[in-house]
Order: sequence, then structure tokens, then C-alpha cells
Amino acid sequence: MSAVISAKGLSKRYGKQAAVDNISFDIAPGRIVGLIGPNGSGKTTTLKAILGLTSFDGELSVLGMDPRTSRDQLMQDVCFIADVAILPRWLRVGDAIDFVAGVHPRFDRSKAERYLARTKLSPQMKVKAMSKGMVAQLHLALVMAIDAKLLVLDEPTLGLDILYRKQFYQNLLEDYFDEDKTILITTHQIEEVEHILTDLMFIRDGKITLAASMDEVGERYTEVMVGAPYQKAANALQPLSQRTVFGKSVMLFDGVDRQQLATFGEIRTPSVADLFVATMKGSYE
Repeated sequence: MSAVISAKGLSKRYGKQAAVDNISFDIAPGRIVGLIGPNGSGKTTTLKAILGLTSFDGELSVLGMDPRTSRDQLMQDVCFIADVAILPRWLRVGDAIDFVAGVHPRFDRSKAERYLARTKLSPQMKVKAMSKGMVAQLHLALVMAIDAKLLVLDEPTLGLDILYRKQFYQNLLEDYFDEDKTILITTHQIEEVEHILTDLMFIRDGKITLAASMDEVGERYTEVMVGAPYQKAANALQPLSQRTVFGKSVMLFDGVDRQQLATFGEIRTPSVADLFVATMKGSYE
């Protein structure tokens, strides 16, 4: 299989409003892809289409299947976490394990129990007695014990403190991810997932504005702390964005030769967050 997810002309309209507007992209196996965009950009609608939760126009193949017609078969190889706080409050840890073991043929009970043994969760503990971080641990234990080929995470650590957020992603890498699995993440906490991403997709107003590997992003975009004597020359190269840090001008360039930019001052690869802000200007206006 050349692509785990392949979209061609994918569109979704709500009345006259296009939530997803004729987008095309491919996601290869063994990648961790960040789908990043402002609120209302089309992220969740795209995920719903991938998961077979909404109708759409255009072509969409997920694990070689059409989500509209093969959702039951598709979900045997797909796991989805939308929000760590959606488990019923009366549910016990043991009941959750029993339920998933009963409905998913690829659930490994022993693997889930081994992971939970490293937490403070006990089989009799109810969701209503758990912190948000504990609920996240239970979610992750259930998901990591399923031998799924595609994991879709929609704001998986929303509302968690920073310790649980970091632990969540560390466990994801150590206990779940391998070259046969693919992870698609949407999050507003870009800085916390940047180090695990292999690929990046920016979406704005229902359109993909950037789709590249992290290596390609590093080669294409350069940030320069421009010395005062070089302001005019740097501006002539039409920076994508410009901001002031400690009284110095920091400019972001797209596709400009790094050796040339190095003559203006210190250069570095921009963070995903800085690149996001630069390319999304106008989305919040």
C-alpha cells in the first residue's frame, strides 16, 4: 500500500459553507502527521470523513477502503481518541477492559493490563474518581493494546496538565508507534508534538496550505535575526513575516538561499508554532 490515507478533491459543504474545499493529500505508512489549523479551518471535518463519520464529495481511500461504504471493516484497523474526558463516569477500569476485549478482535488484554500496572489505576476504580490525567492513561492503555494500523488523535490531551501531556506522547512513541503504524494528530499545543512529527499539514478555510515532511520544512523555511545594517536588504527579499525580539528584527523566509540569509545575521529553522502563526495571518481577523 503506497498510502494509508489518500484524498483527491475531498470536499464537504454545510449549505453554502465549504468546511473542506477540494483538498488532495497522501499520508504514507509509518508517519506521524500533524494536521494543524485554526478553529473552523476544517480539521475536524477532515477527520470525520477519514473515520466514516460524515458524508463527503470527491475521493477518499483509508487503508485501501472507502470510509462511506466500508466503515465497519475499516474500524478494525483504526483507533480514535477525540477527547480524554468522554468515558462514562460510572465505568470501572476493569469494565472498560472487558468491553473493549469483547468488541475488538485485535485487543490484547495482557498488554493493556501491563501498561495500567505502571499507573495508579486499579481495576475497581471508577472514572468519576479519576483525574483527567488518569482518564488519559486509561484511554491510552485501551488504544495501545489494539493492533491498529492507523491512530487518529483529535486534541487528545485537551485540559491536561503539562506532566500528563508529556507522558502521553512519550508513551505513545515508546509503547505504540512503529514503522507499520501511522498516527494523525490535530492539536493546538503545537510545541508539544513538534518533536514527534514526521510530516506537517496546515489547513485554513478548508484548504491545505502546506503539506511537507519536517525535513522539507527545515530546508524550505529559514528564520533570521537581522542586524540593523541589513534591514533594507533583508526586506527586499520579501520575508513571509517579521517580528521584533529584544529589539531585533526576526524575519521568516520561504525558499531563500540560506547562505545568502546568513550574511544578514544568525539563522535557524523556525519552530512549527512560529511557522503556523506566520502562514495563518488573517485567519483570526
